[in-house]
Amino acid sequence: MDWDHAIKRNSEVLAGVVESLFVMLGLVGEATVSRISWPAYRAVLRVLRPAESAMRRLIVVAARGLVVKPMVSRPRKAGAAKPRKKGILRVPSFQLFDPQPRIVLPRWRRTPRAVPRIHFFNTDGEFITIGPPIRPARAPARAKSADGMVNAARVIRRLEALESALADLPRQAKRLARWRMREEKSENPSYKTPLRPGRPPGSRRRAVHLVDELLDECQWLAHRAAMADTS
Repeated sequence: MDWDHAIKRNSEVLAGVVESLFVMLGLVGEATVSRISWPAYRAVLRVLRPAESAMRRLIVVAARGLVVKPMVSRPRKAGAAKPRKKGILRVPSFQLFDPQPRIVLPRWRRTPRAVPRIHFFNTDGEFITIGPPIRPARAPARAKSADGMVNAARVIRRLEALESALADLPRQAKRLARWRMREEKSENPSYKTPLRPGRPPGSRRRAVHLVDELLDECQWLAHRAAMADTS
């Protein structure tokens, strides 16, 4: 199988998806966006989640059979700090691992019991009532913003991390290879694979966007790459 051709073809498709997400956010040219509407925010997440999953699977394919030298940590001098350039935000590293599914256990609800209310007079002649304790009132639900807008900083950072990882896929493959080396040497490995079992995060059974077909193909390629590594 021509792995390099498969990686290149899917990377080009994913690059087009990333570019369309920037357009959906209104980040065209020198434009900046701080808040977007809730419908636009949800629409971006519906495409961003499967795009991130496709990127992780491309990294797995690119890291197949890759052997790298372990990084040697250098001791830092006491009091020495790396200077940071003002006004420049660091692009966050792309998350190599699928988010783990949340396991929500059913809550055991206590059914209300019929407790009688007892009335009597105390020694001072006061009328006393004994009954079930009064439950505290629940906190009101968090209300959405009045203008119907949401902060776009977090989703923009995720999109920038995805774009940066796609621009330097070999570096991401080395990151994954180093993680595998550490896991092999560890007595208690945390994960056997960065990909969670079952369907990838953000996948849909019926394709409604180009990214859905891309994720299906990248998922198939990642499984083939894993089989090639174990053979």
